[in-house]
Amino acid sequence: MAQSVKRQFAKFAGVGLVAFAIDFGLMVALTEVFKINSLASATISFVVSVVFNYFASMHYVFEHKDDMSRKREFTIFVVLSIIGLGLTDVLMWAGTDGLELDYRLVKVAATAIVTTYNFVTRKIFLDGTNK
Repeated sequence: MAQSVKRQFAKFAGVGLVAFAIDFGLMVALTEVFKINSLASATISFVVSVVFNYFASMHYVFEHKDDMSRKREFTIFVVLSIIGLGLTDVLMWAGTDGLELDYRLVKVAATAIVTTYNFVTRKIFLDGTNK
């Protein structure tokens, strides 16, 4: 049964909050504890959170399209996520190097922007309730 977009976005936001906690926590740990450059840390943490996000999103948020293989579904999810990563990295670079803002603040702002992109594109390309 198709769920309302509001309910679906609420589930997406819940999964996203957990993914953000993984992303943000790992980024800070890599930067502060392991002294990895914040841009590299943001990239690594984003990738880890994408794997979690795929499994959680496709289980709790979106319905599998009957005419799409899981391999194709995962590939599309990863491609959309790589574009999101590119957006995140550009925003991280612009905010930290260009505007000289704290990387944690920039990460929060970048996440808000990329979340909208992620929901819209995943709804369009992956959700089986779009008919």
